[in-house]
Amino acid sequence: MSKVNSWLRTLVDLLEVFFNSSQRNKRGRTWHQHVVPYEEGWAVRREGNKRITSKHRKQSTAIRKAKTLARKYKADVIIHRASGGIRDRISYDD
Repeated sequence: MSKVNSWLRTLVDLLEVFFNSSQRNKRGRTWHQHVVPYEEGWAVRREGNKRITSKHRKQSTAIRKAKTLARKYKADVIIHRASGGIRDRISYDD
């Protein structure tokens, strides 16, 4: 019985270490930039923000702005369709 308890204790310790380390590695807010439909045009919005970063008439202009920000902060650009679904994702986290 002692060996079983010892084994279980070791397993519990390992699980605690795993889950505690995964919590520390979680990033807080990210700098991912979303290109989203907005009013009559497009907007760039940082992930998690309600406010928009910039407004644009064309999606291509919004994408260019989002790419500039994503490169600066080593983040991703998530491009949405006019319907709201995700069309593409570009990563700059090198």
